[in-house]
Amino acid sequence: MLEQLQNSLGKIVKTLRSEGKITENNIRDTLSNVRRSLLEADVNYKIVKEFIENVQAKAIGVTVTRSLTPGQQVVKIFHDELTRLLGAKQYHLKTASIPPTVILLAGLQGCGKTTFAAKLALLLKKQNHKPLLVSVDVYRPAAVQQLEVLGKQIGVPVFSGKSKVVKRAVEAVDYARKNHLDTVIIDTAGRLHIDKEMMKELATLKKSLKPQNILFVADGLTGQDAVNTAGVFNEQLGFDGIVLTKMDSDTRGGAALSIVSVTGKPIMYIGTGEKPENIEVFHPDRIANRILGMGDVVSLVEKMQASVDAEQAEQLEKKLLKQQFTLEDYLDQLRQIKKMGPLGDILEMIPGFSKLKSKNIKVDDKELLRAEVIIQSMTRQERQKPAIINGSRRKRIARGSGTSPNDVNRLLNQYWQLLKMSKQMGKMKIPGNLSAFGIR
Repeated sequence: MLEQLQNSLGKIVKTLRSEGKITENNIRDTLSNVRRSLLEADVNYKIVKEFIENVQAKAIGVTVTRSLTPGQQVVKIFHDELTRLLGAKQYHLKTASIPPTVILLAGLQGCGKTTFAAKLALLLKKQNHKPLLVSVDVYRPAAVQQLEVLGKQIGVPVFSGKSKVVKRAVEAVDYARKNHLDTVIIDTAGRLHIDKEMMKELATLKKSLKPQNILFVADGLTGQDAVNTAGVFNEQLGFDGIVLTKMDSDTRGGAALSIVSVTGKPIMYIGTGEKPENIEVFHPDRIANRILGMGDVVSLVEKMQASVDAEQAEQLEKKLLKQQFTLEDYLDQLRQIKKMGPLGDILEMIPGFSKLKSKNIKVDDKELLRAEVIIQSMTRQERQKPAIINGSRRKRIARGSGTSPNDVNRLLNQYWQLLKMSKQMGKMKIPGNLSAFGIR
């Protein structure tokens, strides 16, 4: 996510941190590089101009604190301006005084509204809400069926009325009220482009339902097209917040850094993958940290809390301390790591990981899958007593898993290193060595 922007600004920040003195010359050179990086990332040129002017004004008159070097002080200015550009603070959904809360999703066809509807429903369900999904897209073939499949997958009810658009939405709200469901998420029809009929339908839905939240869903990959479309939607319909989808594939970041300034509305959620759980609440300061290579420990901890079973983690910790940790336990640990999402996304939240990336250290999600297959190819006795795995057993395990004896050796070495580290440190809740995450 935002890899191009991270790489370019990360290098600039690294150079700037080492500066013992800030002069007009090195500020000018730095800002020139930043301007180029932002424009290459498809950030709106007016926003780039304003950003550069703001940083320059604050950097030239900067008062250096005792705890920071001049270079670090300017990096802080960059961080503060990026945070402001991304929306300054986190925004929450508004809730109805009398349930249900109605959330209306709008956007062009193909932007990911239906998938996001399911993601939001799952997120709210995890927060102990009782959501209801409803599709009022009567134009796209199988739109309703797609939502029903997603609803079944995440265990959230889907209202399947046969009425026309507005009446179906009203009936869904009435159904939620009668069945004590506290949130209704309405997936509306999209178009390939903005047209009068589309906007008229959305305006009618807004007038009839009086939704507490209208969220504009935009495809982050489309960059300035998404920003321009958001501007038109906001002028003609008015919305409360923005959702950027497909951000796991967005290496540039132009939409994220432009859309708030253009619309004046906050980004509230981002989609970070295809699975229902791949959704993040948008925190401007945390994203600014990631862009500047500072990590995002808070989000990492939240991901761990959401994905890792606390009771199971405690049991594994006790086994590690007593040196009773088997390869079956190691497999359980790897599976919990997989639940947290792509390894690259997890590791970029760790402060300093950008330094490893600059050294071309590879992060391979397939490493976890390979380790899982290797362990599954072992006998129960081998998983519980890895010390019995000799050369012939390694060859058999490699054949059974479609890997090489070297792959088996590497997995076993990681396992023994983990046991050794836990013995030395005395306490460890999750595998701490980077090789366990597939980094080589």
